[in-house]
This record gives sequence, structure tokens and C-alpha cells, in this order.
Amino acid sequence: MQTRIRQWLMLTVLTVVLLVGGCLPQTGVFSSSASPSDSSTPATAVANSPDANLPQLKGKATIALVVKGETVTIEVDGTNAPVTAGNFVDLVQRGIYNGLAFHRVIRQPQPFVAQGGDPQSKNPDVPIDQLGTGSFIDPATANPRFVPLEITPQNADRPVYHQTFDTAGINVKPKLRHTRGAVAMARSSAPDSASAQFYIALADLDFLDGNYAVFGYVTEGMDAVDKIKQGDRIESAKVVAGLENLKQPAKA
Repeated sequence: MQTRIRQWLMLTVLTVVLLVGGCLPQTGVFSSSASPSDSSTPATAVANSPDANLPQLKGKATIALVVKGETVTIEVDGTNAPVTAGNFVDLVQRGIYNGLAFHRVIRQPQPFVAQGGDPQSKNPDVPIDQLGTGSFIDPATANPRFVPLEITPQNADRPVYHQTFDTAGINVKPKLRHTRGAVAMARSSAPDSASAQFYIALADLDFLDGNYAVFGYVTEGMDAVDKIKQGDRIESAKVVAGLENLKQPAKA
């Protein structure tokens, strides 16, 4: 039994490596101003200030994804993940996710994730096996837009940026956990490389906590998520509540 558990854990780690394939940002998008010195230090001592050039969600918003004629309702949490949530809501409002595919759906040997949101999948001629590296290209800059790794520890009032909890020496759990139905950002090995790709947890995935940024949860339609297959497309994605909480960066 222990051998099987070890084999499953090794396979899970390999699967995580597959999950986070993506383009690397050329530069960080947050300025680093502090570093943790104690694993019990609250997030207020290790958090950096959000970049003013990124959208933020000040509160919550509700997103409706339609996949194969069924609606998946997501509550996005801008209180605990303002930049990650703001990026997602902004992309939904721009229509970026309409028509994009779920290019990676993993249910074996255990339920894992349904991942989508690669802008390259808008083109049906791009093979599924070539997806997983695309980023949102901001028309204002003609460059990819990346957001930093942003995770709020329990009992903290601000997120930690740039770092996984292991790197930061934080030994508490995050406020937003990888429970079944969690919605989080996929990224490459670089912490600040998330852009448009997201995944929905198909089971409790505690081992991802503190390493990837959860920004919301499926509140209705998890049965529809369980039916998603590789290649299924997001027919539409709409902000149905909370759009007033989305704050765009001030123009220079």
C-alpha cells in the first residue's frame, strides 16, 4: 500500500510539472521591498505593494462560464487575491475566454484539474497538444501581461507576492485553499508568470496550497465541471455581478 501511495505521489508531482508549462515573463511586475525573516511573521511584514499598472478587484465578483450548454458559476475573491482576481475578471470582461478550450483535463489516476484559458486555443487549427504556453497579449502594450504569484496566509490581512510559501518560509495554510472546485492560475516555474490560463480543482489538492494562487471557487455547476473533456470550449464567460469592484489602473 505504501509503495502505491509513493507511486501516486510521484505521478502527481510529474502532473503538476505538466500543469504549469507556460511562457516566462521577461521581467517581474511587482517591486520587491521586503523579505520574510520568520516563518511566523504575518503577511503584512512580507507583502509587497501591488503594481499600479494591473487591474485589481476590490471585493467579490461572480462569473458565469457556459460549457457545453451548462453554466458554471464562479465566485471570485478580490479581498484575498485582488490582483489575480482582477486580472481574471478583466479578461472575462474583455471577452478573452469566449471560445477558448480546456486543453488539459486530468482525472487519472486520481481526479486532478481541468485547465483552460490558453488564448492560442481560439484558433481551432492549433493542436491541443501544443497548447499550454499561451499568454494574454495586452493590446495597450503589445506585450504579454503577467501577474505575480499572490497568496494570502491565514490570519493575515495582505497577500504575499513573488514567493511560494516554502520559499518565503511560511508554515501556515493560505486563506484560499485548493479544495474541490477551487479556481486558480496556472503558471510556469517562475512565480510571476501567470497570465490567462486557469484551472479548476477536481478534488481537494492540499499539496498545491501555498504554491499556486487560488482566486475563487465554483459555487454552482460543479457537476458540469465534472463532465468537461479535453477540447471542450468555453462558449461564453460573463461577469454577472460585482463588475463595479473591478478597478483599472490609472492612465498616465
